[in-house]
Amino acid sequence: MTEHCADHPGGLDPELIANLDTDRFRRRGYPEAVYCAGKTSAQLRVIASRLREHNGGGSALFTRADAEQAAAVLAVLPEAAHHPEAHLLAWPPAPPPPTGGLVLTLTAGTSDLPVALEAQLTARYLGRRSELIADVGVAGLHRLLARVPDLRRADAIVVAAGMDGALPSVVAGLVEVPVVALPTSIGYGAAFGGIAPLLTMLNACAPGVAVVNIDNGYGAGHLAAQIARAPHAG
Repeated sequence: MTEHCADHPGGLDPELIANLDTDRFRRRGYPEAVYCAGKTSAQLRVIASRLREHNGGGSALFTRADAEQAAAVLAVLPEAAHHPEAHLLAWPPAPPPPTGGLVLTLTAGTSDLPVALEAQLTARYLGRRSELIADVGVAGLHRLLARVPDLRRADAIVVAAGMDGALPSVVAGLVEVPVVALPTSIGYGAAFGGIAPLLTMLNACAPGVAVVNIDNGYGAGHLAAQIARAPHAG
């Protein structure tokens, strides 16, 4: 049972529902992230209030937020940037000035866009230049080959794909930078909600491919942002 306290928003004691890592930005260079799926609106209002009181630096991200959860966050942080197509909010709303290299995010199909946008925006709010190219899957390989000059400008590439999940291996064979493979749950029955593309990506024959979990756009964008960060001055 969740304990209630009249001294806190929604009657919930923040110490009992969340132990926020407000020191993360100082320690790691990247701020706190809040995974909204599974959290109630009341819990999110408490967490948002706590973040407002103890912002440790950078833009805190609220990921996998549906419309009701986003409304709860915005009720406390009305100035937050809301990206409904990516199910993501950021507070403070302005991304930091970009440093380091370019993170490029690709999608195999248009249906992969929500997860890919989560990855792209995560990289942007972590301080990287961030671009997206959609619908360049292997079923029409000419579409990808036409963008090879763009691929070769990137310092890290996120590739979001469902169905057969073949695109990351193809991309990795065309570039010299790391590829972050992002399996999505898009596909017919035998895709098993993303397991088929996940296994394909884990078995990529091209070297330099790292694989994150199914639909984990935040994890993919975060890893790519770390790869593309500026080197230490000393």
